[in-house]
Amino acid sequence: MRSVQPTLLEVNKLRKEFPLRAGMFGRSNGAVRAVDDVSFTIRRGETLGLVGESGSGKTTIGRTLLRAIEPTAGEVIFQSSDGIRTDVTRLPGNELRRFRRHMQMIFQDPYASLNPRLTVRDIIAEPAIIAGGRTRNQIDELVQQIALRCKLNLEHLRRFPHAFSGGQRQRIGIARALVLNPEFLVCDEAVSALDVSVQAGVINLLQDLQAELKLTYLFIAHDLSVVEHISDRVAVLYLGRLAELAPTAELFKRPLHPYAEALLSAIPEADPDQPMRTVFLAGEIPNPANPPSGCSFHPRCRYVQEICKQQVPEWREHQPGRFAACHFAAELSLQGATI
Repeated sequence: MRSVQPTLLEVNKLRKEFPLRAGMFGRSNGAVRAVDDVSFTIRRGETLGLVGESGSGKTTIGRTLLRAIEPTAGEVIFQSSDGIRTDVTRLPGNELRRFRRHMQMIFQDPYASLNPRLTVRDIIAEPAIIAGGRTRNQIDELVQQIALRCKLNLEHLRRFPHAFSGGQRQRIGIARALVLNPEFLVCDEAVSALDVSVQAGVINLLQDLQAELKLTYLFIAHDLSVVEHISDRVAVLYLGRLAELAPTAELFKRPLHPYAEALLSAIPEADPDQPMRTVFLAGEIPNPANPPSGCSFHPRCRYVQEICKQQVPEWREHQPGRFAACHFAAELSLQGATI
């Protein structure tokens, strides 16, 4: 078991709203609260898995942390190894541009995320060119080093992205994210577009790079079997709010939130003779522009009580290191994915 490391990233009451426009003149017609009062920490050297249905706000959180999109409210505190705390949300343009070397992203689609008009060398080198301060020879040497670490052949650096498979393209994307030697990476569905056999190779590469370069990951995914393999802790997101946050083994053994129970029940059984234990959810994820009152999960929850419809559950620590937002987290005995 890993020793407890200091906090690298501290997220406090993060919120992101997208305005709704209507009519010929685009008048404001409300807002979609894609991320709603989310708080968590990520320790140095760990992998925090972030899971939830499509539309729950996972990618929005990842991009907001990096300020690829601007947050509506909240803090994102980055604590460097020398103890300096930086609120990323308050950095002005020039300082943010210099700070980006600390935090990078691996994108979901290895086909759309690479510029087809650039060679692999230029794609990997682009962040270093933008950051400045290096000669062309220094950049070439840096590109070659990171390409070898990502298990890319040096003779491929002169080729264009169309010549590579999805797995190779994702390795190029990983190399591009690592060329400035960042401390924190947002992996946004980094293996979901790949075949299962290729996924395993990319996951193993990410773990090797994490150990070698002392990286910290926010691993966004919908495949919980992959999340279980790579994550130290898992955060469950529903309709822009955190439902549960716990160490991976504890969450998979006994979740505290009914939504986490439903997600875990959908993991396929390796043994075909074992009966499926799927917990079926009624309906679809609600409209984020018009969320339900009280607990946002209550229209689909099989344990719903009257208080769930009226009162928003408090996000609190029910057990050491285990957080949940459910009125009955201490009373329910929910089914996990492992025995």
